[in-house]
Amino acid sequence: MKLLLDTHVFLWFIADDPHLPANWRSAIRDPGHEVYLSVVSVWETMIKHQIGKLPLPQSPEQYLPTQRERHRIATLPVDEVSVCRLAQLPALHRDPFDRILIAQALEHQMTLITA
Repeated sequence: MKLLLDTHVFLWFIADDPHLPANWRSAIRDPGHEVYLSVVSVWETMIKHQIGKLPLPQSPEQYLPTQRERHRIATLPVDEVSVCRLAQLPALHRDPFDRILIAQALEHQMTLITA
């Protein structure tokens, strides 16, 4: 199974936050699953950190790649096909970061792990 982690799920996972349900933690750790973090989530985290909404133990440009690699989570770049998929999404959700994650999950046949 291919899993795409929403930004908050990745942050909960790397911090061992109790908000992350145990079954999600197990799925992320399962060596039979391919686990991804979108570049979109890195972008979102950088913005939230810069405006003071998201404290991190280190600068995000160091912390995020280090944690992603430490936990063997692959990076998912933003591709043109996924961006074009946005046109097919209904206007149910307005957050642009969430919308592109949904489009990427659909385009790459991934399960989006999100609260």
